Amino acid sequence: MEVIIAPDHELATLVADAVERLLREESSPVLGLATGSSPLRVYDELARRHEQDKLSFAGARGFMLDEYVGLPISHPQCYRNVIDAEFVSRVDFGDAAVQGPNGAAEDLVAASAEYDHAIAEVGGIDLQILGIGTDGHIAFNEPGSSLCSRTRVKTLADQTRLDNARFFNGDVDQVPRHCLTQGLGTIREARHLMLIATGGNKAEAVHQMVEGPVSSMWPATVLQMHPHATILVDDAAASRLQLGDYYRQTYANKLDRQRL
Repeated sequence: MEVIIAPDHELATLVADAVERLLREESSPVLGLATGSSPLRVYDELARRHEQDKLSFAGARGFMLDEYVGLPISHPQCYRNVIDAEFVSRVDFGDAAVQGPNGAAEDLVAASAEYDHAIAEVGGIDLQILGIGTDGHIAFNEPGSSLCSRTRVKTLADQTRLDNARFFNGDVDQVPRHCLTQGLGTIREARHLMLIATGGNKAEAVHQMVEGPVSSMWPATVLQMHPHATILVDDAAASRLQLGDYYRQTYANKLDRQRL
């Protein structure tokens, strides 16, 4: 696990650099796309590079982390609509190149298995963008989630629904109680995980993820077991890290041959 502590805009640039390198080096790259506030600067930077530098996503595929269950597909907070507005419609992905779990399926168990199969069929995800919740969840894997879990139905924790109420006009009662989410085992199969966290409200979750014991009580700690996980945090989110100075020193003294 590599920890990078830098200002928010620099973190977004680093993730965008990794995505651009993948797009330019691979003929059929597969991206894992997160929703929420954490990756917005990354998507803005990638959209800028597409418009100004002709960075193309035409050969890429994308898979979303999760989707609400019970929202009509036309609802603006349906994650397929959110990711389209925030990113997909701003670049040149091919038709149907980006897909997410089907939260409107009649058989949610079958839809979950089909989603994992679709990821496997394209050879897995090359680079997965992640955020983290204040309770340590990644995707919608709430505390108590199995570290080997696959895409499945989950019940959202009250804290998660409170955190997401801002997207529903502040009304927590409008936030769905269930979702389909990639499992921690599914996420761990991506070849490179890049998690972004900013703000002091994420500090405890970041501390537990990076320096705490691996535990289902803090689901993001599963990233400690991944061979290529990059954690990108600003000073506020890093404020609880006991080894913060060491992480800064390590990043400042990387060898030239070392890359994200």
